[in-house]
Amino acid sequence: MKRHRYFTLLLLIPLVSLVASSVLIAADWPQFLGPSRDGRTAAEGLAEEWPAEGPRVLWKVSVGMAFSGPVVVGDRVFVVHRKGNEEVVQCLEAATGKQVWRFASPTSYKDSFGFNNGPWATPTVHGSHVFVLGAGGVLTCLEKSSGNRTWTVDTRAKFSVKDRFFGDACSPLVEGDLVILNVGAEDGAGVVAFKVSDGSVAWKSSDHEASYSTPVVKSVGGKRKAFFFTREGLLVLDSTNGAVESEFPWRARIHASVNAATPLVDGHRVFISTSYGVGATLLELRDGKVETVWKSKDALTNHYATSVRHGAHLYGYHGRQEYGPDLRCIDFATGKPTWTEKRFGGGSVLVAGDYLLLLAESGKLTLARAIPQKFAPLASASILAPTVRAYPAFANGRLYARNGDTLVCVDLRNPGP
Repeated sequence: MKRHRYFTLLLLIPLVSLVASSVLIAADWPQFLGPSRDGRTAAEGLAEEWPAEGPRVLWKVSVGMAFSGPVVVGDRVFVVHRKGNEEVVQCLEAATGKQVWRFASPTSYKDSFGFNNGPWATPTVHGSHVFVLGAGGVLTCLEKSSGNRTWTVDTRAKFSVKDRFFGDACSPLVEGDLVILNVGAEDGAGVVAFKVSDGSVAWKSSDHEASYSTPVVKSVGGKRKAFFFTREGLLVLDSTNGAVESEFPWRARIHASVNAATPLVDGHRVFISTSYGVGATLLELRDGKVETVWKSKDALTNHYATSVRHGAHLYGYHGRQEYGPDLRCIDFATGKPTWTEKRFGGGSVLVAGDYLLLLAESGKLTLARAIPQKFAPLASASILAPTVRAYPAFANGRLYARNGDTLVCVDLRNPGP
């Protein structure tokens, strides 16, 4: 059957501190969306002007297909991709791109829409381990130092998961001694927590189908809660045992739709956003009840890119990816737009200090001030060939980004004396 364009690019995810050479304030980028899974990190010493040829490229390496982004811990970069019939996890030197170790496992996953047969989920580095979810639902725990496999769980086989639009894209969430995923199975296995030690099941919860969103854990009212934006909507769980604390339906009526952006949690408030005529809402959680602060179809309709908060405002993309979305700033408390850059195009957005890092699908990187008065770009340059859909990583003044065949490291710091 001929596939209708309506399905084209329903979602593409991962399916990602600018500093001076003399003064460096930056965290590792150990997981999807960085240190706190909110797309933010510190930065000082940012070079606000770039040479005509763009920021300095430190290295490039060849990689296979994937929508999975790189992560950075210490002096190591971790990236997962597909080469032939193998899913490959590589550990590289952050400064040079030289391979430290390589782990490969066979895969037969095939994307029925033909977008990408490689992994979608970004790996998570926690403690002495690297956790990787393959496109076909295989969760693997590797030793960070050597790449040796500790354990593997085939989640689709174990929980009889039905086929979905694209590959599994939930970047592993590590909380304490648990690895938590939106597996999306029936019989109470919508969300599953696995033990870090051996991959055995610690708890299961809900019947929510899997989305293409990555969850977060935050402390709310003194309790650690896991926030999932599943295919059905917002799901809030006790992260220790999976008990359902709150639910809020938020999805399109049409079947051919997905939820993709990561929830943004600020105290008792949660921001979620999707496309397909649904839009965004800011919710208030109190004593297991969910109240709507505001909702809008014309604030930020995140197709796949997660919006990022800076101060009292959110910065993100408004509109479907394939139609050339706007770049927009809105007031977090009200949802009212403060500026809009029309048809900016799809991509990712990160906040480094007081700056926006915008990596377009075209491979163009833009540096701008994160201010609510107007769009204030400072520098831009093409750092990769199209098409770029994986989220980048940013650590120690270096941006690590990839397209379908190349991983590049660019230095965004002020040059030394």
